[in-house]
Amino acid sequence: MATEMILRINRSSTDKAYADQLSGEDYYTSFESGDKFIFSEGSAVVADGEAIPDEVELNRAAIDLSGIVTSYEVPHYFLADSSANLLREIALAGSEDNQWVFACSFDGDTASEPQLEAWDDSDLDSFITQALGLGTPANSWYSAICTTTSTPGASWTGTKLAGSGASNVVLLNDGSGALSVATDLYFNLKIVIPSGITVPSIQTPVLCVTYTTT
Repeated sequence: MATEMILRINRSSTDKAYADQLSGEDYYTSFESGDKFIFSEGSAVVADGEAIPDEVELNRAAIDLSGIVTSYEVPHYFLADSSANLLREIALAGSEDNQWVFACSFDGDTASEPQLEAWDDSDLDSFITQALGLGTPANSWYSAICTTTSTPGASWTGTKLAGSGASNVVLLNDGSGALSVATDLYFNLKIVIPSGITVPSIQTPVLCVTYTTT
């Protein structure tokens, strides 16, 4: 049977591995098809524990591009939990030195090393939108880093995500190759908007983990 992966997200403010949970409630482990990530400046209504915002509320809590004189990191990372109609903040995501944030749990071996990628849509064949660098991966707003074997370090840089080019994906087994046993792999993620972006727009990239099975 082909190896399957389950995404798990640390819901707490404690940097703790999935296997080290005490209560079994520190990670989100069950997702519905309507769940998605929301990245925002945040507001009174776009906040942890609030109802999933509508388009007007999201726009009011959007990043003010006119104030970006240098690059600017998006401060709030949310999971929109469609089954509960609630925002769940992912407090440990971003550029701080947090290791156990996004967990990819594999139930068996793989034929290739799992890697994190970013694309324009679910066809996984284009990265020409502004948030992914308009076709130039080095200009992508999305950066990630493998934290499977160590912390990312303070103010980590990571890898710019865009497409499947070798320089623009994150190898989740820290470059050690395919998996031989069931295991958990980890990464952290941040979004940094570069200076010079002045035209607001909705950005909806698709983050995915790809791998082949035996």
